[in-house]
Formats: sequence, C-alpha cells, structure tokens
Amino acid sequence: MARTAFVAAAAIVALLADPPASWAVATVPEVISNLRNWIVGILAGLATLFLTFGGVRYLMAGGDPGEVEGAKRALKSAAIGYGLAILAPVLLTVLKSIVGAG
Repeated sequence: MARTAFVAAAAIVALLADPPASWAVATVPEVISNLRNWIVGILAGLATLFLTFGGVRYLMAGGDPGEVEGAKRALKSAAIGYGLAILAPVLLTVLKSIVGAG
C-alpha cells in the first residue's frame, strides 16, 4: 500500500516538474469562459436533481399536505437553479467588462 502511494506521488511530482504543452497558461477571457461553462453545468445539474427529487416527492406524497409543500419547495428550487444557469453567462459577461478582459 505504501509503495503504491509512493509511486503515485512520484508520478505527480514528475508531471508537475515537466508539464505537458497542453497545460499552457490561459488568458483571463479563457478562464472566465471556462468558469462560465462550469457554473452553468453545475447549476443545471443541481436544478435537474431538484426537479427529479421534487417530482418524485410530489408523486409519492399521497395527498399529505406536508409532503406536497416539500415537493413544491423542491420544484421552486429547481426553477431558481435553472434561472441562475440561464443568467450565469450574463453575469460573467458583466464580470468580463468590469475586469476589462473583453
């Protein structure tokens, strides 16, 4: 076990000492664009998770008012998540203009 950890650490050190050419330094607009893509992906994924959870919870509520309200809260959270995913590119465009990157 210790030998495997040593080999993994040695491989990481060797990779960091001589990084591949594909690890080029990114410009600020590239970083912001990558950040936007990650934010949109994470928000859309979480919103889809909440939409699924809320839908299943609503179907399984069986008329229980407490469960129905919980399902509605989850569906509202999904709607907010999708809204933020839609607004993320706009917010990062504003960020670009504030930073002066484009």
